[in-house]
Amino acid sequence: MVSLICTLRHHTDEVSCCAFSPHLLATCSGDKTLRVYDTADFSELPFSPLTGHGYGVHCCCFSSCGSFLFTCSTDGSVMVWSPETGELTASLQHPGRSPLRVCALAPDSSLLLAGASDGTVALWDFTSKTLRRCSAVSEASVAACCFSPCSQMFVSGCTHGDLKLWDVDVRLLHAEKDAHDLGVTCCSFAPQFIVDGCCVEFRLASCGQDSLLKIWIVSQHEGAAIVMKLLHTLTSQSAPVLSCAFSSDGDMVVSGSLDKTAAVYDAKLGTLLHTLKQHDRYVTAVALSPAFPWIATGSMDRSVNVWRIGDGDCSAAESKETPCQGRKLPGHSRLLLADWSEEDVQTWLCEEGLEELISVFKANNIDGAELIQLKKETATELGIESVGLRGRLLRKIEALKAAQSDSETPDEFLCPITRELMKDPVIAADGYSYERESIESWIRGKNKTSPMTNLPLQTTMLTPNRFLKMAITRLKSSQ
Repeated sequence: MVSLICTLRHHTDEVSCCAFSPHLLATCSGDKTLRVYDTADFSELPFSPLTGHGYGVHCCCFSSCGSFLFTCSTDGSVMVWSPETGELTASLQHPGRSPLRVCALAPDSSLLLAGASDGTVALWDFTSKTLRRCSAVSEASVAACCFSPCSQMFVSGCTHGDLKLWDVDVRLLHAEKDAHDLGVTCCSFAPQFIVDGCCVEFRLASCGQDSLLKIWIVSQHEGAAIVMKLLHTLTSQSAPVLSCAFSSDGDMVVSGSLDKTAAVYDAKLGTLLHTLKQHDRYVTAVALSPAFPWIATGSMDRSVNVWRIGDGDCSAAESKETPCQGRKLPGHSRLLLADWSEEDVQTWLCEEGLEELISVFKANNIDGAELIQLKKETATELGIESVGLRGRLLRKIEALKAAQSDSETPDEFLCPITRELMKDPVIAADGYSYERESIESWIRGKNKTSPMTNLPLQTTMLTPNRFLKMAITRLKSSQ
């Protein structure tokens, strides 16, 4: 049995990655932020969200002990954060400033790895924060990478579909050609490995654009070459599989797909255990807690769902749950503000720290339609005498209306690079529209490849997209 614990709706763009430490959950997004939650009650920490990346954040991960938190971004940097304070402790730049899609820390915290759009991986000595080497591992974009649990090897997966196994000096140990047709999207080693005499054996999960999740046996006899053998091909999802992760004991593997589901499998038997269907759009990220029987799933619907597996003891989270925490902020739901019920409005007041107004709103039957119209004069008529409280309420209402306007902006109106509403959209040679200033800056930075496809741009000529500009103007005037 898998049950939904809570839904987190704080990101304003698609969720790109989720990661657990023993006590925290981290999520990152195209909105350029990293958010951190306490797994005791899934409340957001005071210093969250963390900002610093110039573009969308693609990946986040914790060190094994949970003492460090890492993010990487299209801006070409890996940032190292303190999960205790939110302080940025280091920022490491890819030597070629290529956009980074994925990052990973070795389980022994010795090495930090990042995969880039130009087909290279950058490898840093984590203790000294110095670059050890930057090596080409593919002719295509590196979309996935992970370290083996022994920290002596890592795997890279590319958009051409190959999986390659490397030692820490970036020497090729094994190549699995066309492991996933149309491209690898994610890979993950199981935390445990088996040592049998002079043979060591690992489990590796990989997924891709072919709608498949595969589990591999990676083994090596002393003095012999690495052998990689396919154990299971899992086919329960009907669209490209974007993410995968093992449980801490290696018994389960979870995957997220474009079919809007997350699938939970028995990793040893290769059998489907559960299908999770609560997201409205693509499931882009999955993670499993090392300390509790919890799964986190992130989606393009901008939400993160946290699930409980079986009958595990989650009393720490449940005992602190209040009515306001149990029902998540309706302002980030699919309901338009005008469609909110009186209960929705009262829940929103609670979420915004305006609990003292609940009785007033309840007595006057204020629903979403009334909330939209609420002005200074109306607030006074309701008997809200405190000038400070009245001002706070009105500011919260304006921010809420602005947030809902932003959430209704069609994706095609947002620049793919900055994820912000475009003012001067132009069409590049790849056929995509971008904000002129952003794509010009991209090209000036010696990125002669498409930000969307990673393929070379045949020309740097930009054509104004007048129809899109008119549509954006109409949208802005209607808000």
